[in-house]
Amino acid sequence: MSTNLNLRHTIVCEDVRIEITRNLSLMGVLHLLHVPQTPVTLFKIAIVNHWRGSGRYRTQVQILTPDRSRSIVVSQASSIEVPEDGGADNVTVFTNVTFPEPGHYVVQTLIDSTLFAETLLPVVVAQQQPTVPASFDAGSDDMIN
Repeated sequence: MSTNLNLRHTIVCEDVRIEITRNLSLMGVLHLLHVPQTPVTLFKIAIVNHWRGSGRYRTQVQILTPDRSRSIVVSQASSIEVPEDGGADNVTVFTNVTFPEPGHYVVQTLIDSTLFAETLLPVVVAQQQPTVPASFDAGSDDMIN
């Protein structure tokens, strides 16, 4: 693998917007995904990779199940060009992504069809707190404070 390429960070988020200034605005940055139940389907999920170095490459992103037995989504390969001593961002957007079970999903970034980096995205079923009904006096319809 080329030593001219460095993946500075991978950020998983709900959406990405490219501003008029060409800066990226990230919405809903996900360090872990709390869900009410599984399976769960997300309408949109974006993977942002920030590269440093130089050169032209083909990149691809995929998300594997926690046991790494299968991909739940795989992007089309796309070209990135990192200018000499510069940086480049690559944004991959997936829609209607289903996470079938809780666990640590694996976000993999491939360069020229070879695994370059991976990061984990934990999917956790949120513990539902039982709702405590307001206490009522047995002889009255008035709420007790």
